[in-house]
Amino acid sequence: MTDAPANLRSITVTAFGGLPEIEEGADLASLIGDALEASGLGAAEGDILVVTSKIVSKAEGRRVAAADREDAITAETVRVVATRTHPGGVTRIVENRQGLVQAAAGVDASNTPDGTVLLLPVDPDASARALAEGLRARFGVRVGVLLSDTLGRAWREGQTDLAIGAAGVRVTDDLRGTTDSFGHELMVTQSAIADELASAADLVKGKASGMPVALVRGYAEAVTETLDTPARALTRTGPTDMFRLGTDEALAEGYAAGYAAGLAATRPE
Repeated sequence: MTDAPANLRSITVTAFGGLPEIEEGADLASLIGDALEASGLGAAEGDILVVTSKIVSKAEGRRVAAADREDAITAETVRVVATRTHPGGVTRIVENRQGLVQAAAGVDASNTPDGTVLLLPVDPDASARALAEGLRARFGVRVGVLLSDTLGRAWREGQTDLAIGAAGVRVTDDLRGTTDSFGHELMVTQSAIADELASAADLVKGKASGMPVALVRGYAEAVTETLDTPARALTRTGPTDMFRLGTDEALAEGYAAGYAAGLAATRPE
């Protein structure tokens, strides 16, 4: 945290402009470094850059022609979790190629020309590592990078930005085995600090401000020497996935299994 009296804690989160419209092949580390210097912020030991994944997708050539966005969503889908029909069409919650469970597989038709969509980076953690390596080399200080994207959350209205890629930033603060102020041992508490930082950054970046990057300063305790701190570790899969299907899909699957078992039980040998 920033230097302050022992009973005060603070961090600063600052969005900054100065980046051009990102085109395929752009050197994002160089452009972000230029914008940091032009803004007067520079880079300091322990800084964290939260970068909207959309500009990474543009730089990596992940803009594709799509007369029908639904076809692009289907192509990026690994597993359908839930579908819901509404007056405007159908919302699909799916697991995508990056292992994320989100609406529309992360396929985005905003901030891109008509007739095109943006797909998520192929490997957001690798993209974050490349950015962190470039920025560390340029400024000579230990900085971390988070890539953020907008996701909905079960049982909560609205969306928030979460970390889908990370390099040089601890993605969780594992408090298991420590004690609270009353001496109780914490058994399950793991704070998803990468997601919390991504959400805080979205408050200053916004969705249409032309400021796709934010600088978090004063949280150096989360910045690591190693860049191998994947945000993918935040994704619950396999046995830890308590909500593998939506309600309708789970009921349909259960009905089909029960019906098949019933038929098998009544068939003569």
